[in-house]
Amino acid sequence: MPTILGQNQYGKAENRVVKITRDGATHHVKDLNVSVALSGDMDDVHYNGSNANVLPTDTTKNTVFAFAKEHGIESAEQFGVHLARHFVTSQEPIHRARIRIEEYAWERVESSGEARHSFVRKGQETRLTQVTYDGAGWEVVSGLKDLTVMNSTDSEFWGYVKDRYTTLEEAHDRILATSVSARWRFNWADDAQEMPDWDASYARVRQHMLRAFADTYSLSLQQTLYQMGSRVVEECAEVDEIRFSLPNSHHFLVDLEPFGLKNDTPDGAVYFASDRPYGLIEATVLRDGCEARIPVDLTNL
Repeated sequence: MPTILGQNQYGKAENRVVKITRDGATHHVKDLNVSVALSGDMDDVHYNGSNANVLPTDTTKNTVFAFAKEHGIESAEQFGVHLARHFVTSQEPIHRARIRIEEYAWERVESSGEARHSFVRKGQETRLTQVTYDGAGWEVVSGLKDLTVMNSTDSEFWGYVKDRYTTLEEAHDRILATSVSARWRFNWADDAQEMPDWDASYARVRQHMLRAFADTYSLSLQQTLYQMGSRVVEECAEVDEIRFSLPNSHHFLVDLEPFGLKNDTPDGAVYFASDRPYGLIEATVLRDGCEARIPVDLTNL
């Protein structure tokens, strides 16, 4: 045979699950986008078209919805753990399950009455998790994307390399803005360990990330990134590794002199926000002695 089969997986992608929990007149919403990928003894289906070891993707979809009802959704991570364990332990040919989840947050809209069932979709970040299980050990990588942050001062950029193509002027007081995409890997790896409190951990990581962004007097976005990652690893014992992808959202002073106006004055300034092209700063911060496992390209995670 001139060819052989390499890595393969299959499943159902982007199952949109909205779970409403009713506590009397007070309702709660969990809104997830769940993707399932399974791998194992799948040579025959590729070589011969035999489906004897294939769990239909439609079944994986049904399982997602059934588990949302039967087990509820305590957190994105916990739901992923339930699903991954089920697929690996209930189907002998399946050796590995990877569950990817995006969670969309809803904020309660208070009404004048007693009913508490109105919500507005939050316009902040999307929460993410990827749970992988091979029957023996776990890997949980959580994160977020589209968390837009800005410091309106306490940021500089100067002393950089200059050549014949350099036109950028040095800045000793600039706006620093970015849309944070981050993934962090937990050191929980087997059932003998105590499982983290996923929701509390997410809130703690997010809090330390934002506080480090706010507390750092920045001489470069790279420096700010490292401070954000270091603070998360130092303050969150359950996290061994965090990777960031930070686009530098540039803000340029608008030239208002043609209109007889001085722009940058003590009472403020007007800027043009440019969304592209943009600088893209990416790096991983690790606990000392730990190995990097989060992929460099976060678009595939």
